[in-house]
Amino acid sequence: MKSSLKIIPLGGLGEIGKNITAIEYEDEIIVIDCGVSFPDDDMLGIDLVIPDINYLLENQDKVKGLFITHGHEDHIGSIPYILKQLNMDIYATRLTIGLIASKLEEHNISKESLIPVKEGDVIKFNKLSVEFIRATHSIADACSLAIFTPLGTIVHTGDFKIDYTPIDGRVMDLNRLSALGEEGVLLLMADSTNVERSGHSLSEKTIGETLNRILDGATGRVIVATFASNIHRMQQIVDASLKENRKICFSGRSMENVSKVAMELGYLHIPEEAVISVDELNNHDNNKITIITTGSQGEPMAGLSRIAYGNHRKIKLERDDLFIISASPIPGNDKMISKVINQLYKKGAEVIYEDLEDVHVSGHAYQEELKLIHSITKPKYFLPVHGEYRHLKHHADLAKKMGMKGENIFTMENGDVLEISEEGAKISGKIRTGVLYVDGIGVGDVGNIVLRDRRNLARDGMVIIVFAIDMENFYLASGPDVITRGFIYARENEDIINEIKEVSRQKIEECLLEQSTGWQVLKGSVRKSVEVLLFEKTKRKPSVFPIIMDV
Repeated sequence: MKSSLKIIPLGGLGEIGKNITAIEYEDEIIVIDCGVSFPDDDMLGIDLVIPDINYLLENQDKVKGLFITHGHEDHIGSIPYILKQLNMDIYATRLTIGLIASKLEEHNISKESLIPVKEGDVIKFNKLSVEFIRATHSIADACSLAIFTPLGTIVHTGDFKIDYTPIDGRVMDLNRLSALGEEGVLLLMADSTNVERSGHSLSEKTIGETLNRILDGATGRVIVATFASNIHRMQQIVDASLKENRKICFSGRSMENVSKVAMELGYLHIPEEAVISVDELNNHDNNKITIITTGSQGEPMAGLSRIAYGNHRKIKLERDDLFIISASPIPGNDKMISKVINQLYKKGAEVIYEDLEDVHVSGHAYQEELKLIHSITKPKYFLPVHGEYRHLKHHADLAKKMGMKGENIFTMENGDVLEISEEGAKISGKIRTGVLYVDGIGVGDVGNIVLRDRRNLARDGMVIIVFAIDMENFYLASGPDVITRGFIYARENEDIINEIKEVSRQKIEECLLEQSTGWQVLKGSVRKSVEVLLFEKTKRKPSVFPIIMDV
């Protein structure tokens, strides 16, 4: 009797980002992708959100390798943090390896575990094998994966679109996917990001025509914000700029890093003399400059926002500047990018974005492309991946419309275990999953309690009450003094401050009369009395911190 096959999403289901999936058969586990997600508005101070890989750590003897579909942050961003917990070989195509290597250098991690592969390569283990299949996406060198198991073949599309005229001419290998379909596909795991969009996505090449027209009429600097990883988009911006004899300047750390790796590996083609640094901008006429910058999502610390709000150290907004935002907002980022666009308009700049011109096309498949993948792979079972729960649900409905039985479709959440055996497939349980927060150099040291405290402090502020006590003679030596932050401005609210002092003094003196009262009881009594007072007076609940000094 054959053992069962387990598919365990550790991230990427019911959310955008943080993609990571474990596929397990007997004593072998392969891991697909290892991404980050970006913090929600209420995750104050958090830089990145990475997956909890506790399950992999508990089964680390089984883990054979990490297989990366492409080089976007939501697929590679967690690798430096995960490698510090679990050492494993990483298999990916050349550009993806180059981007991962750059990350590992930043974190001072050895690159020995990186193993470059080519499309068509098959990595074999004892029971499991993985084949890389050429795909098209909004980054070069993207791949789908075929995972061969004793029970059948799993096809994992990765992020993809079907572009018949890609910038690099490397079309998706539909022939190989079709051949796998003829041989028999046990399970299809397919990208669900754009399942709500009908029709077929536009080719990346359509952007080139728009960019040529826009740059032809530009009279000043052209500043383009796009995703740093979208090398094909970068190439088209470069090509349109070179036609107008413009110099190219990359601005923003990730933009500079990715463009450097892409040029070194031959994925981004720019004459050396056409590239200038930010420090050289003043050496050229404005109508001969194109700046490619980060910040297409309105991130406050990225290049575009800094220019818009006038706090970029080296690039100041000038008359006749033309801004092009060549990206669409990731869900949740709409407000941030709207603020930046409004700010640019206030400063008198001209702004072109997706609603006005075709300056962005998606890298994810629309409904007709998804239908094509379903029809050529003909899977027995289907697991929609990569998307919020609504995307997964709509993709499941699409599979039903194409004739797949509902009992063979599994709409899952992170941690659910899909178990496939000769008897059939079922969700057989749930393993612990979760997230770790990256804050500065700390990983996992900030949890929900700390985030709750940060939200409380941000919402209501704090009141600090400082007083000194002679604990030998049990009397109040000095104070109480009151300090507020984020609550009220003390100078303009002396009445409330004086009431805080009076209530605190009364409570301290009451406690000191008992003489046996410990410091924790004393602090708790003061805190409670002040909290009651402030809620009565202001209907607010600031965090109250009594501080006792022993003299």
